[in-house]
Amino acid sequence: MSAGISLDRWGRRALGAAAGLALDRLAGEPPVPGPLHPVAVFGAGVSALERRIYRDGHAAGALLAGAGVGAAAAAGAALRSPTAATYLSTAGRGLHDAALDVAAALDRGDLDDARDRLRSLVGRDPDHLDEAAIARAAVESVAENTTDAIVAPALWAVAAGPVGALVHRAGDTLDSMVGYRDARYRRFGTASARLDDALAWVPARVTAGLVALARPRRAAAVARLVRADARHHPSPNAGVAEAAFAAALDLRLGGGENRYGEVVERRPALGRGRRPGRADVRAAVALSRDLSWLLAGLLAAGGVAAVRVGRGAATTATATARCEDARA
Repeated sequence: MSAGISLDRWGRRALGAAAGLALDRLAGEPPVPGPLHPVAVFGAGVSALERRIYRDGHAAGALLAGAGVGAAAAAGAALRSPTAATYLSTAGRGLHDAALDVAAALDRGDLDDARDRLRSLVGRDPDHLDEAAIARAAVESVAENTTDAIVAPALWAVAAGPVGALVHRAGDTLDSMVGYRDARYRRFGTASARLDDALAWVPARVTAGLVALARPRRAAAVARLVRADARHHPSPNAGVAEAAFAAALDLRLGGGENRYGEVVERRPALGRGRRPGRADVRAAVALSRDLSWLLAGLLAAGGVAAVRVGRGAATTATATARCEDARA
């Protein structure tokens, strides 16, 4: 009985996650004013708590991360719906629209507008980036955030229901707010950065697998490049997604200098192809979009199968128990 119930629960979560992904693709962000968006409300709460407890140390940062995760878990438990939690935690449509805005500005030759629009995609300083560097940053952001904004929320909704989806979104948001290596956050942001790394570790590898499925002719190249180059990236997860996208699109990502305020990172090259151009931003968006629908389809199919098997197992177990009671 318990196995059947467990499969049925997993199947319902998978169906809910698939529906949430589809809602994000079709409807985009929830139709609420920006300050009332759940992520904006969460971010405002994190900022308020940070102002109260900030200390230049690991313990205070761990307290912030724990409070954020606790609040997200409570919200997920109250929400109860895997569909709603996945929809609220997913931002694929917004990611793609933002990247396409950058591509449109590049098409017009308006580098100032492209730099301004890039700010919504990346944490690096875009002020002195030329066209090629803007295109590279946009493609890298689409690749990395395909894990964070599409794959991870859905997988966590399947693994742990609404609580899992919202806890992942909380970890990702905390990392984007305090997970920096500058003087203020080097110690205070450590817990949030490590939490985000842990929550995205499996989803990043699933992202690489989905890239290979979405572009089967490049699947072997994706596998080779992820094995060879991903480990050289400073992030244990972003490098996997970026290497997969580089191989699928036959690009060479990384290999440049990224400035984050006072911190400068020199990234290794990922891939053996050409340097990204404006057209490659749209190609990266198309790949990410295809991956989103592919994941939704796989989750829906797996969910239907699990629900059927689970219900069948539960029915069989119930009938067996009744027969045993009758014989007794």
